[in-house]
Amino acid sequence: MIKVNLTSVALVVVLACWFVFVLTFLLRRPPVTSDRRRDPSSIFGVVLQGLSFLIVWAVRHPIFLSFVPLSKAITALLEIVAVVSAIASVLLVIASVRTLGKEWSLTARVVTGHKLATKGPYNFVRHPIYTAMLGMLLANGIAFSYWPVLLVAIAVYLGGTLIRIRSEERLLRETFRAEFEAYAERVPALLPGLY
Repeated sequence: MIKVNLTSVALVVVLACWFVFVLTFLLRRPPVTSDRRRDPSSIFGVVLQGLSFLIVWAVRHPIFLSFVPLSKAITALLEIVAVVSAIASVLLVIASVRTLGKEWSLTARVVTGHKLATKGPYNFVRHPIYTAMLGMLLANGIAFSYWPVLLVAIAVYLGGTLIRIRSEERLLRETFRAEFEAYAERVPALLPGLY
């Protein structure tokens, strides 16, 4: 009889999800489009978001060690949260990138013929890719790091994400005016029911 270690499964699933998450961006065909407007201030947000992931990857606990020194039941629950978060994040980022198509970019920009994305995952949050990245950060932190490190990483991530959201939404407000205002009033920025 083969004994399955939930910690091992969680580690493998989170790593596999990272692989798919990154491939989602690397394998997409670069769009043939011209920028109408770009906001380079969003680069600082990108740097902070990247730093948050670096923090979690750099301060890792030994493989197969628990995220928190608690009971086996709580440890198992956290490992399940990590797996579910990683899988949900990958599905969310794939759907988001497909919905955006040529309008996706690493930095804030508006392209010629830009359309305001409000369908698919954009019907639930205005920035689902950032929601997916937060989910991957959570999964990664639970699977590979310590809880205090994860809390610091989340704070850094949210700081960078708020910079990016403000930068992107400034361009969208200038471009779509009342249409964007109505959308922003109806749909939260990052987390359904919270913000």
